[in-house]
Parts: sequence; structure tokens; C-alpha cells
Amino acid sequence: MPPSLVIFDCDGVLVDTERMANQNLAEMVTELGHPMTGPDCQKLFMGRTLEDVQRKIEELTGKTLPADWPEEVRQRDLERFKAGVPAIRGIVEVLDRLDAAGIPYCVGSSGKYRKMRTTLGSSGLLPRLEGRLYSAEDCARGKPAPDVFLLAAQKMGHAPETCVVVEDSVPGVRAATAAGMRVFAFVEDPACDREAMTEAGGILFENMSDLPGLLLSTP
Repeated sequence: MPPSLVIFDCDGVLVDTERMANQNLAEMVTELGHPMTGPDCQKLFMGRTLEDVQRKIEELTGKTLPADWPEEVRQRDLERFKAGVPAIRGIVEVLDRLDAAGIPYCVGSSGKYRKMRTTLGSSGLLPRLEGRLYSAEDCARGKPAPDVFLLAAQKMGHAPETCVVVEDSVPGVRAATAAGMRVFAFVEDPACDREAMTEAGGILFENMSDLPGLLLSTP
């Protein structure tokens, strides 16, 4: 049977923001005297909350960052995103197929609501997802803890074991697995850690056009 609910991560799955956000983060970390590239940041921090990222950067640099540092990162990201964020190629067709099959879907993200509404709004996807957005800002723990996916399932009225998650990060795959949900890992980006995603329990796929077939045939 197909899943009763599909939970999508946001960045890198619905909207193509990961490269922009990781380049911004790399510039900010480099300004702290610890040179990093966008792919470096993607490998180390992708899928985590900025509060978790801050703790890890403090470990790397030996510096204590101000309490509002995550908000500074978010503000810089939002300024970049306002210029335009494209939807992931093929995602509109995926949502169309789920609608046609009568399978509900929602979003479970580490990002805050303000960011999701900015990026999804810029991409044109927000009208399809408004009212079905769930953020780690409402949870005690961010990914790789399962909290946001369990919250999404509860709010949408579905048992975790009947849900499927679509992710593009190792922490996200781990979170979905910890929630008892099957997870498809989108690995179109060459910087994705495919081995780690597989080890975490992800079912890898490279083309978004393949996802409807995978979802609709999920046992």
C-alpha cells in the first residue's frame, strides 16, 4: 500500500536553497578566521538547526559566538532568498501526482516558519503547502532527533509507521528513521553523502521524476 502521508523536508527537496545557504554560511565562518567552502558547510552542517550549527562552529573555531548569531545567519539568508528561489525541478509534478492519488503531504523542516514562507513563497509552492508546515522551532530537539517528523504526523493525524519522509540530508534521514518512518533520500546534488545516507537507512534516488513511482509503490 502507498503511504498514508508524505512528509517533505523543505530546503533541497522542495526549494533549491541549499547552495545559496551553504555559501552564505561558508562566508560567515571564513570571516571568523576558519576558511570554509559551501560544499564544506553542506557536508558538516546540512539538515541541522542553526543553533546546533553554532555549537559546532564554536568547537571548530574555539570562539564563543553571540547568542543572536543564528538570527544573523537567518537574516542574511532571507536577503538572498528574496531575490528569488527556484522550486526543485520536478517537484510540482510530484505534488500533482500525490494530489491525483489522494495522498496528503506536508513539510517537516529544521528551518523556521519565516524562512519556509519566504522560500516557498518565492518559488510559488506556498499556496499548496500553507497550513501544512511544521518546523523544528516547535520541538525540543532538531534533526537528527525525530521530533519534527513525529509532530507533523501527529498534527496531520497519521501513525508514524504509515508515513514516508523525503529528505536530502544525513541528519534528516536519521530523524526519519528514528521516527519509525520509511525515508527516501534525494541525492541529485553531487555533494550529498550517499554512503552515510544509506547507512542511516535512506533509500536513495537521483531524479525527482522517479519519486512518484517510488512513493506509490511503497509497501
